[in-house]
Amino acid sequence: MPRAKRGNKRLLKRKGILKLARGYRGTKSKLYRHAKEQVQRSLNFAFTGRKLKKRDFRSLWIVRIGAASRANGLSYSQFMHGLKLANIGLDRKVLADLAVNEPAAFAEITAKAKVALESSRAA
Repeated sequence: MPRAKRGNKRLLKRKGILKLARGYRGTKSKLYRHAKEQVQRSLNFAFTGRKLKKRDFRSLWIVRIGAASRANGLSYSQFMHGLKLANIGLDRKVLADLAVNEPAAFAEITAKAKVALESSRAA
């Protein structure tokens, strides 16, 4: 009787890969070798996508903050510098949310940033 060297490990590994490959078209979801290549590739894309998502959202927030600050008479860079001078520690995500949903509150923050900029210029 031959000696079993791996037991169920090979079968379990293959089942796991094929489970991850469900929904792929044709050979990529049926045959282990092709499924393994595609799953590896897909996981790599997913990893990259999670990094790009952060970059894309930060860019979106900056665009929204820039548009709202220009509507209140400041450029984006002036606005952010004014916030730093005024010791307002809101991050871009919160500022973008305020710019979209609470324009009055954003206008108040912009006014504080303007005051801080003017006081720094005077000094």
